[in-house]
Amino acid sequence: MSAITYYVALPFTRSEDGDMVAGIPHECSSPLNAIHAARRLASSGVGAIAFSRSGDPQTGEFTDAIVLHTFGQTLSLDDLVDAHG
Repeated sequence: MSAITYYVALPFTRSEDGDMVAGIPHECSSPLNAIHAARRLASSGVGAIAFSRSGDPQTGEFTDAIVLHTFGQTLSLDDLVDAHG
């Protein structure tokens, strides 16, 4: 199978303890749609990030994510990767 690119909008909120937490990722059909979705999601939380990632789902090999746009407060993608192994 060939590589495919995923476009994602990821919202952020605050937990009851005040920690910033990532919400449910929203897969989008294009970079522009991911940016628009992130803008919408940021309005109901503390922020959101739109990013893309390419790779082969069958092998599980993916490139590093590319940030398309951020809105409000977010964790960095490096922080997210570190937090989830």
